[in-house]
Amino acid sequence: MFNFIWFLLIGLVAGWLAGRILRGKGFGIIVNLVIGVVGSFLGGIVFGLLGFRSYGLVAELIVATIGAILLIFLAGIIKKR
Repeated sequence: MFNFIWFLLIGLVAGWLAGRILRGKGFGIIVNLVIGVVGSFLGGIVFGLLGFRSYGLVAELIVATIGAILLIFLAGIIKKR
């Protein structure tokens, strides 16, 4: 249970960071936070497929933020269509 709460907190922070990094390309604070949670899951999958593992808070936050940035970028492409 604690791991799930930790996963959500890291995802929320990652969504906020991704929104700050991609200024003007995000979808607002609430949607960016949700995208951060989903992006952290996506980042874990992508990095896992590439053979990378994240150990520790900073590494998990970096992976989650990269996943959230990727997801915001993809959502922006879909939104333009």
